[in-house]
Amino acid sequence: MAASTSAATAVSFPLPYYPLRHHRRRLSLLRAASTAAAPSPDLSIQLSPRPSPPASPPLVSSPARDRAEDLQAESRAMTRAAAATVYTPELLASRYGSQPFQVALRAAEVLSKLGAFGLTLFLDQQKGESESSAKRRARAVELRIILTRLGPTFVKIGQGLSTRPDLCPTEYLEELSELQDSLPTFPDEEAFACIEKDLGVPLDSMYSAMSPSPIAAASLGQVYKARLKNSGQLVAVKVQRPGIEDAIGRDFYLLRGLGFLINKYVDIVTTDAVALIDEFACRVFQELNYVQEGQNARRFKKLYADKQDILVPDIFWDYTSAKVLTMEWIEGVKLNQQAAIEGQGLKVLDLVNIGIQCSLRQLLEYGYFHADPHPGNILATPEGKLAFLDFGMMSETPEDARVAIIGHVVHMVNRDYEAMARDYYALDFLKPEVDVSPIVPALKNFFDDALDSTVSELNFKTIVDGLGAVLYQYPFNVPAYYALILRSLTVLEGLALYADPNFKVLAASYPYFAKRLLTDPNPYLRDALVELLFKDGRFRWNRLENLLVQGRQDREFVAKDALQPVLKLLLGPDGEGLRVLVVKEAVRVTEAITFGTLIDSYNAAPEFLKPLISNGNPGGPFKISDVEWEQMMELRGRVLRIWGLLRSSDSFDPSLLQPIVQVLQEPEARVFGSRVAGGVTQRLAARLLQQLLRNPPAPAPGSS
Repeated sequence: MAASTSAATAVSFPLPYYPLRHHRRRLSLLRAASTAAAPSPDLSIQLSPRPSPPASPPLVSSPARDRAEDLQAESRAMTRAAAATVYTPELLASRYGSQPFQVALRAAEVLSKLGAFGLTLFLDQQKGESESSAKRRARAVELRIILTRLGPTFVKIGQGLSTRPDLCPTEYLEELSELQDSLPTFPDEEAFACIEKDLGVPLDSMYSAMSPSPIAAASLGQVYKARLKNSGQLVAVKVQRPGIEDAIGRDFYLLRGLGFLINKYVDIVTTDAVALIDEFACRVFQELNYVQEGQNARRFKKLYADKQDILVPDIFWDYTSAKVLTMEWIEGVKLNQQAAIEGQGLKVLDLVNIGIQCSLRQLLEYGYFHADPHPGNILATPEGKLAFLDFGMMSETPEDARVAIIGHVVHMVNRDYEAMARDYYALDFLKPEVDVSPIVPALKNFFDDALDSTVSELNFKTIVDGLGAVLYQYPFNVPAYYALILRSLTVLEGLALYADPNFKVLAASYPYFAKRLLTDPNPYLRDALVELLFKDGRFRWNRLENLLVQGRQDREFVAKDALQPVLKLLLGPDGEGLRVLVVKEAVRVTEAITFGTLIDSYNAAPEFLKPLISNGNPGGPFKISDVEWEQMMELRGRVLRIWGLLRSSDSFDPSLLQPIVQVLQEPEARVFGSRVAGGVTQRLAARLLQQLLRNPPAPAPGSS
């Protein structure tokens, strides 16, 4: 959790324990007495156990607990959360189907407030005031207040808008960013009562100190800074808002009704709107179970245990329940606070790049990703690490979809629109019986224009909008995981645009894609790499060079693993077609290197020897056209640069060649090597014959 922005004073005298109904009076007394106490940079309220009856035995809670004790504590937390609500459509129907009057009132409230705001924007435009900064600021404040009053469902919508500078003016971004962790709080005595009720023990038996008011307030709860009594560990204690489950449930009941109307009457929307709403509702209800959030954090932390620039807080299970979550306190600054980050000697774009690389691994490698990375949930620590918080909304990418997404990018680069269309089967966008042939022209129309720029210059939003236009025209069923992926990446791109309006997510993502293509043994990705490198029957050395240049920028790139999947395919039973192309290319490369080396030797020879070597030919020792010579030297240069890239990699060592040597010892490799040697021999023999049969130089005039 973010650090408190102001220091508070401490109350050091023993504090008697009061019943829950006296919490408000207790807080008033504490705050009044705090003026006479010594200052403390951490916390304001010091709690001491009541003298009688005896305090409960101290709970065992420490990051140093061994795994068995941690599992036992987690099991106790799961028991406390056993009654947490699990979302089902039937649950909403049973709760709100018999409340038509209350539901109608809520619908009228939402429509009236948002409709009135839309009308004010329309009137501002008619009056010519919509471009006024002061007017936009006033309207942004109105919108923030409206969304806040409409409750957590609409607060989450505002959180998404607060990270999109390409959609909202600056005034709206600044105001809506307040929805991330600066929402109205609920009374402290209700929060303390919730802690004691859910955990079953008094506050003063758990915490030696606690902030007198919330450090932050978000859509689902508010956060206090506290110190554990038995270990002295600083922690963040998140407490759920009272009555939030009922408020969210009623909103989703309304949204499901809207979804049914969309499915029935709005033909342009081909996705099942009700299914998407159910998926989102299920995830929000999971967010309401803080034990589930703690388990999400533990899984996330395990995946990134070896990443030095990623920080995930520990969970303290003995102080966690369905409505109370206690985790390690993290000092940091929100990613949209550029001045504060740069004041610590850090760069926002460096941190955003860490976030993008981390997100790509979440989405495409581990398949388990943080689906709500707004600035309130990601902090920059003073050490330059990226700290992830709030693990309520997580999602998973199916394994087939992970590799299909990378393959989709390759097909886009190749402008292979038929393959792009077929990718939608693997992505689960289309049912197998759907014919993709009508989709190909639509993809071509959009991407031919978009790809006139290089891929690295494409804005992620441009791709999303273009694909969205295609999705609306055809029978696509967008899976829920894809919608959350788009949300995650668009939020990160929005954060980057704060610091650099020209930032491109795809450009920052390219090193990761290159590394995966070059080193991943997955057959789908291996075939995608072959398609990328061998296009139209020719090997694209420029693409291999570019992949290596980009792949080396990824921290996990290992030079000895590069191209190993393609090499295994080359010598495997299914590699005959590839072997034909490689033999042809190997001959060209050998010729280029051989002739290039000979020309280098000729150029280095003393001048008096050159006429003897070239047989008196002023054009040099070889008869080759200028065009052919330039192509040969360009190929030689690329091959040598590629070898240089491999040699200069941090992970390069002589063992790089060991896997190749091992493979070349196999019978298939010896046959393949013979074919290459035969092709090279024939090519060089033809070149030699060409040189021998060339016309001798004409004698000089007057010579005998």
